[in-house]
Amino acid sequence: MINPSTSTSLTQPFLFSSMEDLGECSASAKPSDEIWAKLVPSDSKFSDVEIRSDEKVIFSEISAASNDKHSWCKIVRNSDLCSATVENKSPNTILVDEAEVCSNDSIVMKDGSQIIPGPDREGFISYRFHILSSPQTCQRQLKICVDVENAKCCICLNIWHDVVTVAPCLHNFCNGCFSEWLRRSKAKQSTVLCPQCRAVVQFVGKNHFLHAMAEDILKADSSLRRPSDEVALLDTYASVRSNLVIGSGKKNRKRAHTPPADQNDGTDHQCPQCVTEVGGFRCNYNTVHLQCQACGGMMPSRTGFGVPQYCSGCDRPFCGAYWHALGVIGNGSNPVCSQDTIRPISEHSISRIPSLAHEKNMHEQNITDSCIRQMGRTLQDVISEWIAKLDNKEIDITRMMLNHAEMMTARTFVCRECYQKLVSFLLYWFRISIPKYHLPPDASAREDCWYGYACRTQHRSEEHARKRNHVCRPTRGSNV
Repeated sequence: MINPSTSTSLTQPFLFSSMEDLGECSASAKPSDEIWAKLVPSDSKFSDVEIRSDEKVIFSEISAASNDKHSWCKIVRNSDLCSATVENKSPNTILVDEAEVCSNDSIVMKDGSQIIPGPDREGFISYRFHILSSPQTCQRQLKICVDVENAKCCICLNIWHDVVTVAPCLHNFCNGCFSEWLRRSKAKQSTVLCPQCRAVVQFVGKNHFLHAMAEDILKADSSLRRPSDEVALLDTYASVRSNLVIGSGKKNRKRAHTPPADQNDGTDHQCPQCVTEVGGFRCNYNTVHLQCQACGGMMPSRTGFGVPQYCSGCDRPFCGAYWHALGVIGNGSNPVCSQDTIRPISEHSISRIPSLAHEKNMHEQNITDSCIRQMGRTLQDVISEWIAKLDNKEIDITRMMLNHAEMMTARTFVCRECYQKLVSFLLYWFRISIPKYHLPPDASAREDCWYGYACRTQHRSEEHARKRNHVCRPTRGSNV
């Protein structure tokens, strides 16, 4: 059996034992009768390593009959009772959930973590760390109990769907329900009252925390789900896509967020069409306003105007295209974005590979940049080619991290941030389409990482990022 400190052959698995099994224990940990965790080998021929004390040293044996043992790692139970810290006591690097742990370094592992007692998978048997459930283990886990009745919309009396919160009363409703209430209220009067308490509503926005809570409730009790056709109908009513300011158009409106420091002049920004008529339109008491996510300025929400006011990739409002279409120029009181804050995908330009590309792996970014240069092309040429493929539905859009991905075309309006996300997505497809002979020699000789683009070690280990190809689909792990 292998001695990790002296052997150079990696052809057999380790045998494990512990201090407690040898009649020894560390001074800071007292053995107990309760087994709180196990190391379970992937090969059933070997027995589990039971862990009883809160601090335990694991040994590797040279042979089953030998007393010559070498400390391999130390496992310390954490105070939350749901995780443990493993310290590498061997002279070699080990792997914990694909992360490299050098000698004397530590890492936190959870129930189900995988441990490999060597720097690579080849030649080593893997172990799974399992925490055994018990009342003591679970008692410190935080549980939040929610009365289902408190998670219902008072308009439709169902569990919130795409929940929005109104201010200042902070009551919550389905997006579609409140949007319909907002539309009818604006048609009848200048103010919008909360459907629950009748307070004047000044602001409404999506509540992502309560949205996740509502989803958890529906997962726990599927009988509370609405029919799919009812949900589809509700979505057609929904008009709250970002934070909306509701109220008199003649009053100054506060920012809903803090713009960049160089644009924050301390002024309460107004909408230019609240001050005067522009392009045949002037705001009135019933006008709902949007706040630009780039400059913090205000603009009226005009769904029938024909000029996009939202980025289709993130659903955030930007005022550049709207005010440019009306010929409005910004000033101190009325900030206006440049036209390129939101524009069609085909009209954006890019000269450098985004930092988001290839999961922020700089080695893969450099390889892609080298390939483009060797082909005598520019980054913009490559992206234009793959935008055309996107238009022709030649690309699997499953991993595109943008909203409404299935509707994306070259004519879709997006902000600069979403355009960079799109470029990063397209560069993945460009790379996997490149024949190996187009890659630099050192890059083409690499083997694919088992965990592909989802590998976490590529962000923690520069050597691993350079050694393996990560522009590939995972063949192992939860992302397969």
